[in-house]
Amino acid sequence: MTPDAAPEPVLILTTGGTIDKEYFDAKSAYEIGEPQIGAVLAEAGVTFPYTVETLMRKDSLELSDADRQTVADRVLASGARRVLVTHGTDTMADTARVVADTLGRAGAQATVVFVGSLAPARFKATDAEFNVGFAAAAVQTLGPGAYVAMNGRVFDPHHVRKDRDRNRFEVADPGPLDP
Repeated sequence: MTPDAAPEPVLILTTGGTIDKEYFDAKSAYEIGEPQIGAVLAEAGVTFPYTVETLMRKDSLELSDADRQTVADRVLASGARRVLVTHGTDTMADTARVVADTLGRAGAQATVVFVGSLAPARFKATDAEFNVGFAAAAVQTLGPGAYVAMNGRVFDPHHVRKDRDRNRFEVADPGPLDP
């Protein structure tokens, strides 16, 4: 896409995860609430066209292999060239790998970017807004394939992991997209 070109529409698929969590008490009781990405994008005043579709409302640790394939199948069936997927961070790379492999087998030319947050979007101190903005730019500029966009970096889903101790994503076994 050139800077002056009209932006392509972006399909946003939501799966749940911390970005959409609502906490109810000090003992961390929570549920996955309404998707927050529409509110985040509206508050940021984005001007690219997008559609939000909820696929599921689950913590990523509760996602099954069938759920991951559902995400991949929906990406393919949509025919969209630009897809942003909000996802919980614990198993984001797992789902991104399934999507990458499914796109590769199908010869699909979609750009799919996975994003989440380490703190709920409803919190005052959250990384959700930055991560969503970064991923929105990434999905509009990267070439076909599946990617993870977290902590201001784009990762190959086959070479990324969440470092829980440092609360960030990092390269695991460097691949072609990674330094």
